[in-house]
Amino acid sequence: MADLPILVRDLALILIVAGIVTIIFKWLKQPLVLGYIVAGFFVGPNFSLFMTVDDIKDIEIWATIGIMFTLFSLGLDFSFKKILKMGSAPLIATVTIVFCMMTLGILAGHLFGWDNINCIFLGGMLAMSSTTIIYKAFDDLGLRQQNFSSLVMSVLILEDILAIVMMVMLAAVAGEGGAGSGEMLSKVLRIGFFLILWFVVGIFVIPQFLRSTRKLINSETLLIVSIGLCCLMAVISTTVGFSSAFGAFVMGSILAETVEAEKIIKLVEPVKNLFGAVFFVSVGMLVDPQILIDYAGSIAVLVMVIVVGQAVFGSMGFLFSGQSLKSAMRCGFSMAQIGEFSFIIASLGLTLGVVGDFLYPVVVAVSVITTFLTPYMMKAAVPCYDFLEKHLPRNWVRRLNHLAMSHPSSKSQHGNWKRLLTAMTINTVVYSILSSAAIAMMFTFFLPFVRRLLPLVWANVACGLLTILIISPFLRAIIMKKNHSEEFKALWTENRLNRLPLGFTIMVRIVVAVAFIFYVCNSLSDFPKAVLISVGVALVAIMIQSRSLKRRSITMERMFVMNLRSRDIQAAVNGKRRPLFEGRLLDRDIHIAEFEVPADSKWTGHTLKDLALATKYGVHVSSILRATHRLNIPEGDFVIYPGDILQVIGNDTQLATFGKVLEREVVEEDYDLEKREMKLRRMVIEGDSKFVGKTLAQSGIRHIYNCMVVGLEEGLENLSQVKPSYVFEKGDIIWVVGEEDDLNRLMA
Repeated sequence: MADLPILVRDLALILIVAGIVTIIFKWLKQPLVLGYIVAGFFVGPNFSLFMTVDDIKDIEIWATIGIMFTLFSLGLDFSFKKILKMGSAPLIATVTIVFCMMTLGILAGHLFGWDNINCIFLGGMLAMSSTTIIYKAFDDLGLRQQNFSSLVMSVLILEDILAIVMMVMLAAVAGEGGAGSGEMLSKVLRIGFFLILWFVVGIFVIPQFLRSTRKLINSETLLIVSIGLCCLMAVISTTVGFSSAFGAFVMGSILAETVEAEKIIKLVEPVKNLFGAVFFVSVGMLVDPQILIDYAGSIAVLVMVIVVGQAVFGSMGFLFSGQSLKSAMRCGFSMAQIGEFSFIIASLGLTLGVVGDFLYPVVVAVSVITTFLTPYMMKAAVPCYDFLEKHLPRNWVRRLNHLAMSHPSSKSQHGNWKRLLTAMTINTVVYSILSSAAIAMMFTFFLPFVRRLLPLVWANVACGLLTILIISPFLRAIIMKKNHSEEFKALWTENRLNRLPLGFTIMVRIVVAVAFIFYVCNSLSDFPKAVLISVGVALVAIMIQSRSLKRRSITMERMFVMNLRSRDIQAAVNGKRRPLFEGRLLDRDIHIAEFEVPADSKWTGHTLKDLALATKYGVHVSSILRATHRLNIPEGDFVIYPGDILQVIGNDTQLATFGKVLEREVVEEDYDLEKREMKLRRMVIEGDSKFVGKTLAQSGIRHIYNCMVVGLEEGLENLSQVKPSYVFEKGDIIWVVGEEDDLNRLMA
């Protein structure tokens, strides 16, 4: 028999130890992430009392896959449209917090005497709060349905996006030994270029593919297709110089806009949990107790930097974003920890070989300590606010709250010029990126191929014509898009002075289109530049006049918009879109929260009138979502079923109480499950039996003994059905089903 591969033995050891430790952490009501880290320490090379992992390099490969799937899942929960709808408030808070905490981290690193690259990576790690840990803490403390928690989660989403960008930038800095401002700007532009390209092409292609194969794809094939797309984008990302994690995140964000997004999230969850567990275990393997002892002072300082820094600068960021002082402090105090992205950034530094071996275990120790402190920081926010309110001058508190109330709305009205120029700029940038990508693909792949088949001149002509034909819908869209919009017409008619700058916007876009054609022709021919410019102008004029090109351009854009809106369309059809009046409720200190009725809830089978939710908890059920149906303003006689999603209106305190009661009022778990096995027994009615002369209905076999008669034996093979009116006689043989104890009572 062949020996078992070392990888399988190591994986068995990791999962068994991780399973035991996480069960203990679950019992202690601590985050599972910490359990994985502790398990990793137990099986790592720095702890010799138990078995240790033999081949850490193989585990690191699994951990890399874990990072990739973690970010893929993060992308599935992310939506560009959600970010745009958030407005400026979360962005202001995020930028303030990340900038201040990164600066504090860099200063702390210099205080310890560390070199520049270690300080930069440390700053990146301290700037990233843990989405997983905060979400878990909100759940444990019953805060997830409160209004301030949604503000925190919005900022955490933006922080995760910045962390993705930061990873790419840190890799660039590390790879170049310190990049100047020019190189950094180049990297940012490359990120923007590929992000827009991948997203636009992905939204155009992938939803169309999934829609056309929807009848052929079941859960199994959808899982395989999703993971395949994730790995494909990871390969493409590494090919162009980014990390595999960045590519996985991008693919997740593309799939997040499809109708299948929710199904993919559920299918990928177990895969992410498995590989994510291996990643966090690998984090724990690198914890060296000696390093923790040597750097105990640095760890203590960094814990204070995070706790105090987030309490101060986190609250300040939310205050600047328009929150009241109390709400800002609750948000800021909630973010006083670091977690998974800090580990990923530290892992990146180790992989690149640019950070010291001490930094990883130091960051892990800081994360563990701040994670334990997280619930206490959340609870301390309100007492700290009460303390400040009592001791600060009243006009200070009033001015701080006035700052929040006077914060401009993110949905303020823009002028026609601003809307028009913004739309034109976005349109020009997106279509220019698509044109650039198409030209690069044609010159890289098609041109060498056709040159092997045709003479050089004819190969260049064929490639040039086909390239211009491919990019022509994009160039026409650059020139003509928004020229007939309401903003353009309004500006053109309301003031003659607007006509010259409006004409200038058209000329600028024509120049951009001509420049693309000029580049293609100039790269493939030796004609004078004046001739090539004339050719470009002539081709642009033909494109503007072409009706078929206009239809192609409009069709492509409509298909893209439909793909982008497919998930919203699904939500509207299934009744899952949140009501429009929700935003107005926030101004009155109440909001809408969703609660799912547990499968074992005691509320199931009861009507809303019986539950009296408004009387008991002060909340109102505005809608009930059941499967794909929505019932608005349900009547009192509406019956609650397991899995119903209740949309409930109330303030933070009312919703928190309601959520706790809903979660608590469930049928207790049956811990003697083995004793509840149903058995079949043969029973003979003796002459002195208490059932002789009684009908089945009078016997009480069902109601008194909790058993059921399944048949009356007739001969050796036949069982006849026993009717309720059947009278038992001496010698009858019946077959009875019931639990062991009930059968024993029946036959006693």
